[in-house]
Amino acid sequence: MDTPSTMPPAQVAAAMVAHGVTKHNTRIDVVFFKACLAGVMLSFGGLLNIVITGGSPGLTASNPGLVKVLGGFVFPVGLVMIVLLGLELLTSNMMVFPMAVWKRAIPWWSLPLNWLVVTFGNLVGSLFFAAILVKYSGIISAAPYDAYVQEFALTKAAKPEWHQIFLRGIGCNWLVSVAVWQAAGAKETISKVVAIWIPIWLFVACSFDHVVANMFFIPLGILFHTDLTVAEYIRKSLIAAYLGNIIGALFVAVPAIYFYLSDSTANGLRGVEEGEVLNEKPGLVNGTSSEAKRLD
Repeated sequence: MDTPSTMPPAQVAAAMVAHGVTKHNTRIDVVFFKACLAGVMLSFGGLLNIVITGGSPGLTASNPGLVKVLGGFVFPVGLVMIVLLGLELLTSNMMVFPMAVWKRAIPWWSLPLNWLVVTFGNLVGSLFFAAILVKYSGIISAAPYDAYVQEFALTKAAKPEWHQIFLRGIGCNWLVSVAVWQAAGAKETISKVVAIWIPIWLFVACSFDHVVANMFFIPLGILFHTDLTVAEYIRKSLIAAYLGNIIGALFVAVPAIYFYLSDSTANGLRGVEEGEVLNEKPGLVNGTSSEAKRLD
């Protein structure tokens, strides 16, 4: 009998909890530098999006929907690299850590600690990429890209109302969490890439707000002297998208716990907090622990 190419949802749910345990046990300095690299990788996708959408003013004027679809199609390359390299992305951790904490596989304080470290790591990587590899390299400093970058930052952080950015953040990380979940269930590389690509393509084409992607797009606009301050960006965009992304992740995490991890022991994972060895737990679904180590 052929081995299924996709893990069933119950196994994926257990893998998410196990992955949370792995992240909890990773040294903070390693987490931080992985988060920095994740910010860079996601920004590569953001830059490619700008090349397509910002470089097509004529098509944008005649068919703006098509331009959004094309720009959304290229952006997922960033998350693909993050997942395959095993880096630390805040938005996926917003799903993984609540699941692991809820099942008492890790202590509660691990969640805010990880989110804090990964937030700053993603921010450092995104700012480095925006400033050094984009702004000061001059690769998009000429028309039509310079004006597009300025206008895009305003469209993301200045023009929408706070509640609109918050709601867009929910839609964004609902889809990102689905992408990471599907990648966890895929057992080979091509399937993982496709599983990631479709939901990310959808969220970008629909203009939802990803807090880490915005750490590249909006500061880049500020570097290009758009009419927006850092304080305005933090108050109106970063906080709203951050909170919305948390809710979006919970829309995947909470049903997963209810559907697949209602067993109070979470397949034996609760004892990990007390120092028990993960791969000695007989109740853990076969392959879950090793699979978790390959996820974002």
